[in-house]
Amino acid sequence: MINIKKIILPISIALSSAIFAQGPSLASQVTRVYATTPQAVPTAAAMSVKEQIDMTISELKTSDPVLRNANWGFVIYDPKTKKVINSYNENNSLVPASTTKLLTTETAMSLLGPKFRWNTQLEYSGEIDAAGTLNGNLYIVGSGDPSLGTGKAGAYTYSQIVSDFIYALSSKGIRKINGNIITQTAVFKENKIAALPENIVWLDRGNYFLPVGSTLNIDPRNEKNIIKKANPFVDEKRYFYVSPYNKQMVFAEVFSGTGITTKLPDAPNYLANSLRSNLPKNGIAITGQTIVKMTDSEPEKRMVITSYKSPTLKEIIYDTNQRSDNALAEAILRMVGFHKAGDQSLESGRMVVVNHLKSKNFDIDGLNYMDGSGLSKSNLVTPIAQVKFLSDIMQEPYYKDFQESLPIAGQTGTLKKMFFGNSYGQIFAKTGTLNKVKCLAGYIKTRTGKTLAFSMLVNNYSGSVDQVKARMEKLLDPAVDL
Repeated sequence: MINIKKIILPISIALSSAIFAQGPSLASQVTRVYATTPQAVPTAAAMSVKEQIDMTISELKTSDPVLRNANWGFVIYDPKTKKVINSYNENNSLVPASTTKLLTTETAMSLLGPKFRWNTQLEYSGEIDAAGTLNGNLYIVGSGDPSLGTGKAGAYTYSQIVSDFIYALSSKGIRKINGNIITQTAVFKENKIAALPENIVWLDRGNYFLPVGSTLNIDPRNEKNIIKKANPFVDEKRYFYVSPYNKQMVFAEVFSGTGITTKLPDAPNYLANSLRSNLPKNGIAITGQTIVKMTDSEPEKRMVITSYKSPTLKEIIYDTNQRSDNALAEAILRMVGFHKAGDQSLESGRMVVVNHLKSKNFDIDGLNYMDGSGLSKSNLVTPIAQVKFLSDIMQEPYYKDFQESLPIAGQTGTLKKMFFGNSYGQIFAKTGTLNKVKCLAGYIKTRTGKTLAFSMLVNNYSGSVDQVKARMEKLLDPAVDL
């Protein structure tokens, strides 16, 4: 029988030799026979950064056990080209948690300015006799300082302020006070806000204005229009108010009718009580009590003893955003309401912030702004609105101060324990955390010199907060190379 192996083997060897003797052309034809076989999936190194991020988004929304059933949105936006680079559900209204503080603190910086400070002033009425007895009252006139007594942002504690006040009283020669400690709230001229608040009556005290809620039966014959004056603070007339007749800021020498009714914003009562209890311990007797004066249509003539100035708004906002301080954020919300609309209510603060956002063309269709801190789950915002808002801020003169208030990836604030990989030190963002809510919004400094805005809002996720943080890092780490 013929051995087939002995016949086939020599033929195969000869055929192979013939093929390769033909050179590259025939070899390439043989290679093309296999061109229709399945190709390997490109590696991450072969993909663009945008493609890597898009692939990660696809994985997270379809197969990831933490985010596949969550309600979440994500967007990276280029402020220079005004174009979206990567996105998912960017138009969904989502709970933003503490990224709400971005809206609150930016409004304050825009309306008041980074250098704005609050004053708390110690004054006295009456006379000081030769024995050092003050026959009159002490006045503590505050201006709504949200950091007063807290030690936050470098602010003095109550004990430090009280110590300074007592030192100033002693230096003035006061050894006894036959009177009360009266607290009031005012806006000082040196706060340098652009205009007096709307919808409120003011009583001029020379160096500040005491707010008054309303007047009754104002006689229009006593009104003189000052609406066109550049700076209402320089006018020496006594009464200022928004006229019920023409809705403009006016002044009058006198009020006719039943006079003034008023309600002052919260005064620094704790400071007054602390001062009252510490005066006797420091050798200064006092006969009166602490009183909040809600009306002051005929104020006493007073002299300034000393004043305490808050840290700058820039410093307070830095502390607010770095530590995600809810108390400071809520106080700031009420202060922008006070300085713009004339009272410290939550409703006025919300109105002022929303109106400010409208003036900056913020897309409010998906917005529900309920508080200044983001504690309420009724707050809603869209990722695309957040990034466009962050992009617009970059054109403002206070942008550098605002951006520097945000935690830095792996280095400061609430981002100190995140992003130790590729994005270390390259992300500046505000965090947000509630039960089953984890958010992050801010800026990415890319290695190519760009500044990009981004937002990632995650609601109703599965698993732990740390697992969501890991997904955020996976999405954002490559973006540094965009």
